[in-house]
Amino acid sequence: MYRFRIDKLLLILIKISSSQYNYQYGNQIHFPYSVAMLYSYITSKEDLKEKIQFEKTFVLRDKIEEDIKKCISSDILLCSCYVWNWEITTYLAKKVKEINPNCTIIFGGPQVPEDTNGFFEKYSFVDILVHGEGEIILENILKEYLNEKNYFNVKGISTKEIRTHPQERINDLSLIPSPYLTNNIWKLVDKFKDLKWIASWETNRGCPYQCTFCDWGSATFTKLRNFVDDRLFKEIEWFAKNKIIYIDCCDANFGIMQKRDFLLARKLKEMALETGYPEKIRPAWAKNSSEKIIPIAEELKEGNILGAVTVAVQSLDEKTLDIVKRANIKFSKFSELTETFRKHEIPTYTELILGLPGETVDTFKEGLETIAQTKIDTVFIYNCGVLPNAPMNVKSYIEKYKIEKIRSPIMLVHSSIENRGIQEYEDIVTGTYTSTLEDLKEMRFYSWSFLTFQNLGILELISKFYNEKMNLPYMKFYERFLEFCRNSKGIFSDEYLKVSKYIKNGYEGNGWDHFDENLGNIIWPIEEASWLRITYNEKKLHDEITEFLSYLEKNEGYKTNKMVIEELIKFQIFTLTLRNQDKIKKCKFHYDWKNFFLGGKFLEEVDKIYTYQNKMIEDDPVQWGYKTIWYGRRSNQFRSSLENLIELENGQILT
Repeated sequence: MYRFRIDKLLLILIKISSSQYNYQYGNQIHFPYSVAMLYSYITSKEDLKEKIQFEKTFVLRDKIEEDIKKCISSDILLCSCYVWNWEITTYLAKKVKEINPNCTIIFGGPQVPEDTNGFFEKYSFVDILVHGEGEIILENILKEYLNEKNYFNVKGISTKEIRTHPQERINDLSLIPSPYLTNNIWKLVDKFKDLKWIASWETNRGCPYQCTFCDWGSATFTKLRNFVDDRLFKEIEWFAKNKIIYIDCCDANFGIMQKRDFLLARKLKEMALETGYPEKIRPAWAKNSSEKIIPIAEELKEGNILGAVTVAVQSLDEKTLDIVKRANIKFSKFSELTETFRKHEIPTYTELILGLPGETVDTFKEGLETIAQTKIDTVFIYNCGVLPNAPMNVKSYIEKYKIEKIRSPIMLVHSSIENRGIQEYEDIVTGTYTSTLEDLKEMRFYSWSFLTFQNLGILELISKFYNEKMNLPYMKFYERFLEFCRNSKGIFSDEYLKVSKYIKNGYEGNGWDHFDENLGNIIWPIEEASWLRITYNEKKLHDEITEFLSYLEKNEGYKTNKMVIEELIKFQIFTLTLRNQDKIKKCKFHYDWKNFFLGGKFLEEVDKIYTYQNKMIEDDPVQWGYKTIWYGRRSNQFRSSLENLIELENGQILT
């Protein structure tokens, strides 16, 4: 604590260091938004702003040792804690306390546990835990720090001696100045030539849902509270002026405030078209999406900044959904929504969680079967993580549903393999009262085959052909596919062996990171890496699909015309965005495949020429993979939709 004599008044200056470590995604990294909100709020208080000195926030993981040394004279260290920075943050705090025992170390953020039993014994270097929204709590902590350091009357905290009553939520969010509009964010970070900042952005706080696998509702006090419109519009202008490429919208349910969010989307579109920034925004869309979201999504789409819209499910088993308190839309409505979004050319995606209590191998496969019948564009399947403050982590819930879990190295897809620093961990489910570890492994194989070959399109049309013509269920198709992988030699079986090792390592607690030096310096989801490797050589892909269909035909007793099979394989591969650099792709067929797959009852034997514009022209093989399947997964850059195929007759476009 510094003391300066000015005009006979004693001014006490508190030196505050802070951390909000994150990972790099290529050449991008998140602003320390949470710390910036605290800083903006505190410096808006006349009785505090002249008494504190905020240093630059620690963000870069590879600078940890330098950061520790910078705290040698710090009075306070504020740590913003998340699942992706807990280990590095606790390391920082421990080392700072060793070199600076008088430094008061304060932890806040989603990773701070509500149940503090045993916490201070394990992390004795932490002085104060902040529970909930931190702005007002930090203000009161600093006032006490400047006074008698008597924290008994500060709400919302835990120390080694006390646990105080919760702090009431901030209903008037205008009390918190914008860290962007004040330019406070630039006081906490530097501008780098080789690193671009991702802007986290809140338009509201709160979530009305109480899903047991999530801590969002409990962490934000459920009731929605909005930031004022004028602030948000000006922040959008700030993003454009400061050339922010990517906006990570932190709302739990963007689109739930339909009129307001439509206007925000329009403003984002206008700025993007006028300035080129942002290039993309990623909202967490309203949990129960409806056709009312379409106008909002269309605005973002017109600005070329829309990724895709979520049509969330997590599971399609009613019993499981009841257990996790997730009121899903009915499948009939789900199917209608995806069809409606498709008609408006708005990409959609859905998410499933593998390992939820109540789910079995059969119900999980039934869910995949259902999704295969919809028009959903992209599917993501995640491990069931157990967050510290989620209802799923409550002892009674764990015991009731016999939840087993392991500590696993955290997987952050598409994060850079460089500058990772200390390993981070998360808890993932390895068993419940309805699923054993072996069951989860089996679900994993079906997840991989469904995502890689069905949803990412390698066998999508082929499986649909057999479903339409032979009434073969999609999951039976992939059951045969997995059999083929286990009993053959080729690119499919090679990939299957990689995935087998990947699943084994993952459930042994060795983590789910997947790196292939040929695909770039990032961590890949296994299905995306598989897709890139399998589609690398078009001829090998063609030959391997031919072998698989021979196996399928034999084991199912089918006798499909060989010319039909050959054309089916050819058409399937034609629709994929492969490494062909031709601007226009064109191919001749002897059957009307397009209209058959778009709902035709019969496969008509007639000469057709189909063409479409190649979605990805990129010479660099690594960048091609990034643009096609990383950046382009949600927006379907990896394949051409059937609706976009143009029919030619004698070289002319049919009208």
